[in-house]
Amino acid sequence: MNSFDSIRKRIGRRSLLQGLGAAAIGITFTGALAGCEKKEAGKASTGEEPKLNFYNWDTYIGETTLDDFKDTSGIEVNMSLFATNDELFAKLRAGNPGFDVIVPSNDFVERMVQADMLEQLDHSKIPNIANIGAEFKDVAYDPGRKFSMPYTWLTLGIGYRKSKVDGVPDSWKWLFDSDKYKDRIAVLSEAGDMFRLGAKYLGHSVNGVTPELVKQIEAMLIKQKPFIKAFHEDNGQDLLLSGEVDLVLEYNGDIAQIMAEDDDIGFVLPKEGSQLNSDTLCIPKGAPHPLNAHAFINYLLDAEAGKKIAEYILFPTPNEAAKALMPADYRDNKVIFPTAAELAKCEYAAYDGKMQPIFEEAFTRVRAA
Repeated sequence: MNSFDSIRKRIGRRSLLQGLGAAAIGITFTGALAGCEKKEAGKASTGEEPKLNFYNWDTYIGETTLDDFKDTSGIEVNMSLFATNDELFAKLRAGNPGFDVIVPSNDFVERMVQADMLEQLDHSKIPNIANIGAEFKDVAYDPGRKFSMPYTWLTLGIGYRKSKVDGVPDSWKWLFDSDKYKDRIAVLSEAGDMFRLGAKYLGHSVNGVTPELVKQIEAMLIKQKPFIKAFHEDNGQDLLLSGEVDLVLEYNGDIAQIMAEDDDIGFVLPKEGSQLNSDTLCIPKGAPHPLNAHAFINYLLDAEAGKKIAEYILFPTPNEAAKALMPADYRDNKVIFPTAAELAKCEYAAYDGKMQPIFEEAFTRVRAA
């Protein structure tokens, strides 16, 4: 039996308790290992009170990770949830309400550094940085990893139902510029991603989008809109699995999850290339427990802890020590880990404060068309 068969169905890492609305945001999860006595109140080994406040995406942590950390360190983790990077940014821009560790994506690391919202990390307190793959140790969005540690990385591509499409949908044309699958297509609802990928389809860099190019992509998407069934909130894998659509723009890890349940599902990185994302571990300015935060980040980069996280969420891990502990059907999975040739055509998106409002205004017009 495939080692992923026993993993329960999960919703996407950007979909926050869909259907529960705003009341779901800020839910806090705590817990101790079953059968363990509650530790006496006092100081953690860091010298701080044994508490840590973690702001994370939903379903984006191992099933026992927080309890395992408490059992090891005596530090209890309170995990609250956010649904989008914009929500995370807004929550902290008004002043840190008490979070110690947050999980922004790469472009928002840049944005938060520019806004002086992140603490510089003390690498001497994060020795498990040694477990990170070489290509993740010095990145354009955070040179020298001064403010962030890599948690996962992701690629955007096309998930599809093999029995319902004619061949392999190996171009963004299938989603952005074709009338062949009317009402069987779902794409993302995030403006920046849609315009950057539209630019990629038209032969440009995801970081080379100009206002003039936005107009061209906007016209293309308005023409395509009658054939699109849904602009989804990163629950595209659910739409595909349920049969509501046959083609979906989605993250590789989300599609890997449902491929373990349905062998009629496939995933492809389009031949034009795609956008890479990385979710990171950061300490926001004003964190009440900065030493505990360093200890927690170091724990998440541990090989065994990283393995438990990866085997649950099925996203690519930058933790080479954790990856080495994973089964071959994870390490060799070309959906989770695309080939070097495929990745050579992919790029990380840089934060562009001038273009973001232009993306959003144009996408509003697309949605309203």
